[in-house]
Amino acid sequence: MDRDGIKTNETGVVYSGKFVGTEDELTAQIIGVFYKVFNELGFGFLESVYREAMAIALSEAGLSMAVEVPIAVTYHGKPVGSFRADIVVQGRVVLELKTAEQISKAHEAQLLHYLRASTMEIGLILNFGQLPKCRRVEFRNERKQNIAKSFSILS
Repeated sequence: MDRDGIKTNETGVVYSGKFVGTEDELTAQIIGVFYKVFNELGFGFLESVYREAMAIALSEAGLSMAVEVPIAVTYHGKPVGSFRADIVVQGRVVLELKTAEQISKAHEAQLLHYLRASTMEIGLILNFGQLPKCRRVEFRNERKQNIAKSFSILS
């Protein structure tokens, strides 16, 4: 589905080429930091190197952040697993860092799982490949609640 230049897939995940809606200024600032780090380091390092460089650069930009943030997955109120988000900025935006040739559907799915298991609605995949790329993913909390309700109806 396409509405006002925003592409939405069947799960309600919003993919946009523009920064519209929630956290647009913050994500634009983060992406600026991403390109600053890439321009200085180039490509070819391990993901962990870029994670540490991003942490330094985000802090220097005045943004609070946490690295390797655990995100719990629950089922019927009980923990069943957890993920570790590479970086969470301002407690509102999940960053998933990659060093791949390109951003794949599997990368998008990984970020979507982080958003689905948390109350955060915005995530960025930042790929430090030969050509730097970023992708913004939104998953609204009201959509998460609607999905949970539909699953509980089926249970």
